[in-house]
Amino acid sequence: MRHIKSAALTAAALLSLGGGTIAAAPAAQAPVPFPSIGWQQHNCDYDGNGFDDVLIGAPGATVSGAKAAGYVTVQYSSSRGLSTTRKSVLHQNTSGVPGAAEAGDGFGSAVASGDLDNDGYDDAIVGIPGEDLAGLSDAGGAVVFWGSPSGLHGTDSTWLQNPDRLRAGANFGLAIEAARYFAPDPANPDANPRDSIALLENDTLLFFTAAPEAAARQMKAVDTGVRARDVSPLETGFAFRSLSHGNYNEDGWADLAISGVTTGDQPGIGATQVLYGAPSVEALGDGGTFEGGPAIVSGDFKHDGQDDLVIGNTGVGSPVGGSVSLYLGKGDLSGLDPTPAQTWTQDSPGVPGTAEAGDRWGAELSAGDTDGDGRPDLAIGAPGEDVGSVSDAGAVWTLRGAPDGLTATGARSFDQNSAGIPGVAEASDRWGGQVRLIDADKDGLFGLLAAAPGENTNDGIVWVVPGSSSGLTANGSWTYDGASLGASVANARFGAAIDE
Repeated sequence: MRHIKSAALTAAALLSLGGGTIAAAPAAQAPVPFPSIGWQQHNCDYDGNGFDDVLIGAPGATVSGAKAAGYVTVQYSSSRGLSTTRKSVLHQNTSGVPGAAEAGDGFGSAVASGDLDNDGYDDAIVGIPGEDLAGLSDAGGAVVFWGSPSGLHGTDSTWLQNPDRLRAGANFGLAIEAARYFAPDPANPDANPRDSIALLENDTLLFFTAAPEAAARQMKAVDTGVRARDVSPLETGFAFRSLSHGNYNEDGWADLAISGVTTGDQPGIGATQVLYGAPSVEALGDGGTFEGGPAIVSGDFKHDGQDDLVIGNTGVGSPVGGSVSLYLGKGDLSGLDPTPAQTWTQDSPGVPGTAEAGDRWGAELSAGDTDGDGRPDLAIGAPGEDVGSVSDAGAVWTLRGAPDGLTATGARSFDQNSAGIPGVAEASDRWGGQVRLIDADKDGLFGLLAAAPGENTNDGIVWVVPGSSSGLTANGSWTYDGASLGASVANARFGAAIDE
């Protein structure tokens, strides 16, 4: 309800619909010595102990009487894996967090992580797309929580908003991704590398980055004329929905995939645009437009050292029930092959189940090695899947990584009626509404977090399904919700966002 300002944060680079073109892919250049930026590096170790932590949004939660104000929870992992013991609950009434919890803010609708100040502790970015600013409804905002030896706190958190173009209904913060897309100092790209933030409004992509000459946790304006009208395959509008990053062209910079659906005369068609990273934001390259969306995830599924892109197609014109397409890296600086190497549906040989209208198979995706063979596998959420006669109960599938991409050999599906999975399938649970594969104890086996944001009439619950040498196994599965972490439960939609 107020216009929040932060002296530490000044501006962003915009990619907005209409006008201009995306720059041509830059010429080949020497690789920058950055760490792996594919599925192996989740960038979510907030306390620096070497284990991936878990960041979950509950945007429907009531905070201090404000309905749908929202909160996020953090679970800190260790050699013992994931637990509900050491945790944080953060919202806009947490001491030090800018603003205040207000009805309809939707704090935690989107979450992401990255080391924004290069201090060795990953930082969390939380989207608040329902935030009202300067009298403008749902202009949106976001908050950065800075990592530390004791994890995330409200102290010194940093406010983000569109500094130049506040608009009602913009929903700033609806999707977020952090990676090294470009150098803070293009003149010296190897110096002090750090992640930058890519952040979506409904029709705009913005970048925030730290200034190389500034003190830690200060942000610099990044100016660019790059536009994103070519994201849409049709002469129509485009609504942004999701982001993913990987290294698709082996040049050492993180590349950004931007997915959404068309609007205008032919609405609802999924499409995905790729931007190649570069030493400067002005040099971001056109990596091509790909059919399908709005769900996307990156991973080196062939295990050849180059990230591939998986697109879940649940938009208008997609195959019945939804599909998943794999676009492989070509093995050089030319990036992704424009033709999908594989397209999967529930009717593909070896895939359990049957494709049915409304399944939304591919609405959520995650990559991780569930069986310890060194190749990432693919988790596929279908929150609209009917289980027997129970509508929209939801289910999750896994396809395993293989030398040619993905294979149905060993494919598995799970729902709440599967043996060993706690609970019972109920209408509108939307199990698989969010999925994430995570190796919390660093044993080389990624387990599954499967959220049902609609469980218990939109309270939301998250399931933990362990990995094994043969892939995910229902044995040992367990559940938790906001109450398990000391937070409110009613209509929280706990698990509506989980950091990938």
